[in-house]
Amino acid sequence: MLMEVRRVWGTVCVCVCVCARAHAHADGGLSSCVSPQDSRAGHLSFCTKVCYGIGGIPNQVASSATAFYLQLFLLDVAQIPAAQVSLVLFGGKVSGAAADPVAGFFINRSRRTGSGRLMPWVLGCTPFITTAYFLLWFLPPFTSLRGLWYTTFYSLFQALATFFQVPYAALTMLLTPCPKERDSATAYRMTMEMAGTLMGAAVHGLIVSGAHGPHRCEDAVLPGPVAVSPDATRLYSIASAVVAVTYPVCSSLLCLGVKERPGSSLPASGPGPSFLAGLVLTVRHPPYLKLVISFLFISAAIQVEQSYLVLFCTHASRLHDHVQGVVLTILVSAVLSTPLWEWVLQRFGKKTSAFGICVMVPFAILLAAVPTAPVAYVVAFVSGMSISVSLLLPWSMLPDVVDDFQLQHQHGPGLETIFYSSYVFFSKLSGAGALGISTLSLEFAGYEAGACKQAEQVVVTLKVLIGAVPTCMILTGLCILMVSPTPKVPSQNSSRRLSLQRRTSYTLA
Repeated sequence: MLMEVRRVWGTVCVCVCVCARAHAHADGGLSSCVSPQDSRAGHLSFCTKVCYGIGGIPNQVASSATAFYLQLFLLDVAQIPAAQVSLVLFGGKVSGAAADPVAGFFINRSRRTGSGRLMPWVLGCTPFITTAYFLLWFLPPFTSLRGLWYTTFYSLFQALATFFQVPYAALTMLLTPCPKERDSATAYRMTMEMAGTLMGAAVHGLIVSGAHGPHRCEDAVLPGPVAVSPDATRLYSIASAVVAVTYPVCSSLLCLGVKERPGSSLPASGPGPSFLAGLVLTVRHPPYLKLVISFLFISAAIQVEQSYLVLFCTHASRLHDHVQGVVLTILVSAVLSTPLWEWVLQRFGKKTSAFGICVMVPFAILLAAVPTAPVAYVVAFVSGMSISVSLLLPWSMLPDVVDDFQLQHQHGPGLETIFYSSYVFFSKLSGAGALGISTLSLEFAGYEAGACKQAEQVVVTLKVLIGAVPTCMILTGLCILMVSPTPKVPSQNSSRRLSLQRRTSYTLA
């Protein structure tokens, strides 16, 4: 175990170095501060940037672990029916989606305290989200109400994660008035978050690997569910405690190393429309509507692929011993390919880069047809590259859509936030629907929670869920994206500061 952890940490360090160099190179071409005096006043120290980046690690660690392993835990360790698992996943995702506009509403109206206006929200959420995450992986002594237990704590965790992430992401604008320093801080943040995503699935997977090996079925005499091993519950409790402790540790470092400035350096240009009025205006803008619909399909496909890959390796193929290696390959590939996709995006255009998403389609079908270890690792590597570009593209295309909207409409400030928050809301809602319906299909196929061997219908369903379903969703989303008109982007320098505000305020909220 120690050697495995050392190898994972070595991989994380390599990925962090690669991403940091890529962002540092990109940072050199960005606009500088207005004057040397502003530069000195707004300069952020290396320690401040690192501490700010560390603040983004916990949510990424926890989200990565839940994306790959929560469904397996609920079905095979908690042993609740697939129909109830569907409600758990759907309820949690909807809760996170609903929390986005609520968080924006309350945070925007909060008063400044001695530690700032945004920092108290991050620190206040920390003890509650730590407890909610730990209890999400806890096995209660009762069995009849386990579905309600996990629905409650997954919904609570998703909502609290939103209330933690929104003020943390918006904190970028209150670090310094210097745009170049903000971009540099954002680069540190995204590098740390990539490392957190990698560490979450890797460390959690290494700890719980002993709970799902073929050895758990060796003593089973009769078909049907196998009794939950105390070893499995202990391993999952240890893994959840290790991930949960990152919240107080990283939040403390964020508070100690980062000082929130009194207000934004960008003056308001006038009163903006209300949230509902702004939402109506944004959804009526054709380029935005087509962008949102296309990435609803694409992001839902990626979430389905992530959620069912571990289940497929466990129940539909003989890849038990390769689960951690396959998951790690996906994440390493996604992290390392991000600088490559940034270059392709700038060199060949955003719509051309979108075709990189469909690279995983033939390989996913190949894995469903030939579920062997070499094929699984190749599919994992290619899937990581597709996931990387699917996460990068919407946040790159949204500023163009917002600029196109501003060319056609003259409104006050606030619509940028509505564009971004509504996109996050719809993305989470689509993921909730996709995961809820797909998990319900396991119930109809006859999935038996905790069983060592599943029925042939379940095996076929899992193959469809990692092959045909993501393929159809990705192709549908790409078709919508390709037929949508390219928005006109203003070339004036006056739009640079507004675009910077959009990028730094809501990129990962």
